[in-house]
Amino acid sequence: MKNTVPMKIEKEIISFEAESSFKIHTPRLKNYFFWHYHPEIEIVYVEAINGISHVGKNISGFVGDYLVLIGPNVPHLNFDYGIETAYKQIVIQLNEKFPENTIISTPEFNCIKNLLERSYLGLSFYGETKEKAVKCLKEMQQIGLFDSLLKLIEILNILANSNEYKQLNQEDTRVKFFLNDKVRLGTVYNYIHENYDKTPNVNVVAEMVHLSTSAFCRYFKKQTDITFTDFVNQYRINQAKTLLLYDVSISEIAYNVGFDSIPYFNKLFKILVGETPTEFKNRHKSVANSKLI
Repeated sequence: MKNTVPMKIEKEIISFEAESSFKIHTPRLKNYFFWHYHPEIEIVYVEAINGISHVGKNISGFVGDYLVLIGPNVPHLNFDYGIETAYKQIVIQLNEKFPENTIISTPEFNCIKNLLERSYLGLSFYGETKEKAVKCLKEMQQIGLFDSLLKLIEILNILANSNEYKQLNQEDTRVKFFLNDKVRLGTVYNYIHENYDKTPNVNVVAEMVHLSTSAFCRYFKKQTDITFTDFVNQYRINQAKTLLLYDVSISEIAYNVGFDSIPYFNKLFKILVGETPTEFKNRHKSVANSKLI
C-alpha cells in the first residue's frame, strides 16, 4: 500500500558516527513519498527493474540500475519511490565538512573538487564509469572504515575523470528555489499513480492543491520544466517499460497504462525512450529474469 499522505519538501537530518566523515547505508522507503533535501552531498545507486528519478526540476525514468551524484541542498525524491518489485539500493552521504576537510585542501584532488562543485546540477553516470564505480560501492560494504574511505576517494576520482554522465538540470535548483512550494508534489504523484491508467484530470489535481487550473499548470511547468500532460505521459511510459519486461503484448500494455491509440503509444514511446516498445522489450527482456521479483 502506497503512502497517501501528501508532503511538502522536508529537510532530512543525517547523523554520522563520531569516527566517520561519511555514511553508507541501504535505505528502503518505497512506500513513502520523501521529497527532501539535505546539505550533504550524496551518491545513490539503485538496482531495480524500473524506477523514477526526480532531482531538482528533472524527472525521468530508469531501467536496470541507476547511479547519481546529488549536490548539497538539491531537492530530490527517494529513488525507490513506487518500486513494486525487488530492488537494491546503496546510498553514500558525505559529512557537510567532508569536501572542505578532505578534498578542497588537497591539491591532488582538484578533479574531485571540480566534480563536487558541479554536483548541484545533479549528475547521472552510465557505461564503464558506472560499472567501475558500482563495483567499488559494493566492495565498500564489505571492508573496514579506513579502507572504505580510500574506496570512496577512488569512486569520486572515477566519476571526476569521466565523460560518461548526464547533467540532470540546466540551472541551480537548490532548495531556495523550492522553499515557497505551494503545491504538495506528493498529492500530484499519488493522484497520477492512482489514475494514470484512466484519464487524469488536471482540474481535479488543481482543486486538490487549492489552485485554479491555470495557476496550477503555470506552477507545475515552472517547478518541473514539463506540463502536467507531459508528466502523465512520462509516468505512463515508465509503467509501460516495466510491463514490457514480461510476457504481455504491446497492445495490452498500451491500454493498461491508459492509451486508447496503439500508434500514438508507439510514437510517444519512441520519442521519450529513444526506441520502439518492441526494440526496448528485446533489449531488456533479460532484465526481469536477472532481478529478484
